Amino acid sequence: MGDLGASSSDENQAGAELTDTERSILALEKRRWKYPGAKEQAILAELNLGPIAYYQKLNVLIDDPRAIRIEPALTRRLREHRDS
Repeated sequence: MGDLGASSSDENQAGAELTDTERSILALEKRRWKYPGAKEQAILAELNLGPIAYYQKLNVLIDDPRAIRIEPALTRRLREHRDS
């Protein structure tokens, strides 16, 4: 049978489709940062990514329907911030 559309069970499992890195990026974006540079240090320490690679992945992720379904408010806020 062809892929004519996603079933409701496929939509419920959308979170399982995100990689560990994608989930970690969303979790990192939910955090508040007390000191300048703390976020960049966490990106490198926790994700082993440089800031440029991190923000490139983040910009793709916040437009991804899987991430939007899981974190609609966060992805909307980040898209609004990016597009302002």
